[in-house]
Amino acid sequence: MVIGGGLAGITAALQLADAGLRVTLLEGRPRLGGLAFSFRRGELTVDNGQHVHLRCCTAYQWFLDRLDALRLAPLQRRLDVPVLDVGHPSGRPRLGRLRRTALPVPLHLAASLATYPHLSLAERATVGRAALALGNLDPADPGLDDVDFGTWLRRHGQSARTVEALWDLVGIATLNATADHASLGLAAMVFKTGLLSEPGAADIGWARVPLGELHDTRARAALDKAGVRTELRTRATGLTRGPDGRWQVDTEAGPGGGERLTADTVVLAVPQRETHALLPEGALDDPDRLLGIDTAPILNLHVVYDRKVLRQPFFAALGSPVQWVFDRTDSSGLRERDARAQYLAVSQSAAHDDIERPVAELRARYLPELERLLPAARGAGVKDFFVTRERTATFAPTPGVGRLRPHAPTNAPGLYLAGAWTATGWPATMESAVRSGLNAAGAALSGLGRPHHNPLREAAV
Repeated sequence: MVIGGGLAGITAALQLADAGLRVTLLEGRPRLGGLAFSFRRGELTVDNGQHVHLRCCTAYQWFLDRLDALRLAPLQRRLDVPVLDVGHPSGRPRLGRLRRTALPVPLHLAASLATYPHLSLAERATVGRAALALGNLDPADPGLDDVDFGTWLRRHGQSARTVEALWDLVGIATLNATADHASLGLAAMVFKTGLLSEPGAADIGWARVPLGELHDTRARAALDKAGVRTELRTRATGLTRGPDGRWQVDTEAGPGGGERLTADTVVLAVPQRETHALLPEGALDDPDRLLGIDTAPILNLHVVYDRKVLRQPFFAALGSPVQWVFDRTDSSGLRERDARAQYLAVSQSAAHDDIERPVAELRARYLPELERLLPAARGAGVKDFFVTRERTATFAPTPGVGRLRPHAPTNAPGLYLAGAWTATGWPATMESAVRSGLNAAGAALSGLGRPHHNPLREAAV
């Protein structure tokens, strides 16, 4: 039995079913996909937030392939990130680009950094030296977990402007934290894997269809085909071990509904606080450490203009509270209904200051910023403006979090943990969620003495 129908739970269920086990998947929501989902707003299909992956995210790409959906979330041919700075003395947005060539690491980014207009010549030189030092770090070194990335950057000559225009530009989006609030171990993992491993490792991919098509519709089809019994609107409320050694799972399914289910093996693939509430006594040596894994919010602003105001598929911003902006006109279905209109999604990570602001206040704050960044938006009509808030979008990658993240096996035979917050070595990403599901399924199959394969190892080979 797999409890939780996010990416971690779907992955674990598919792996266990593929190995020949009878699997039941429980999910309290009326859909699968966890915190990467879609919903309807009028005639539009809206993603709750903008999600991207990189070429180095081999587990998530395996997941998409397993769902027969890889072509629906393609990667860039080569990394190319437009970066608009509205803090330029001229007052006009200044465009720079972070892009790679086909040269080997680290030369693949050399030309881009050498001409990056948002840093001075001296600042660009310090970036190269810091990148070389970062490449020498071992992200698995426990000592790095206690140091914050911002302190390390300052020790290696990075100015406040360099942190803003480069390190935080990438780090906030991938870690959901600024450098000062991020573990050096996790930051080193992100930058070393994404920018310093292979030339194409940081090429960006994103869904060209609603996330619900990938993580719900196609996931359910794959689970059905694999023989997994999927129970939606069914929440696990209790987990105990019966006298026969089997796990007993109490469930709640609607008002007055619910039953007790049994299973030989259970994978808990729910957030850390829900896991803590369900864990039987003795399953972890120190279960309260799960409560020490804090969360971080992500805010998404959705703007529908009456005309096209952005010609790029996305861009990142400097000198503005705006972080990343994506064109969602096609994936939302807007293009089919209004060929002139455009729908932009503004993704704001580490949004502690904005997450509780009223919609009217956010509108007054961000629409003028979009006009500063996009001159074509000045005078354009705003047909719709709405907000989606994920207050607990990810675990917070703060220094010390590494020692709090548990591995898949527990002290209780037949009970395993999954979730992006578990000890995958990755920050809270779709990649981490899928890897955790693979880890939990692999540990469960090993515990049962069942042969199994690791798709990541095969992909690496």
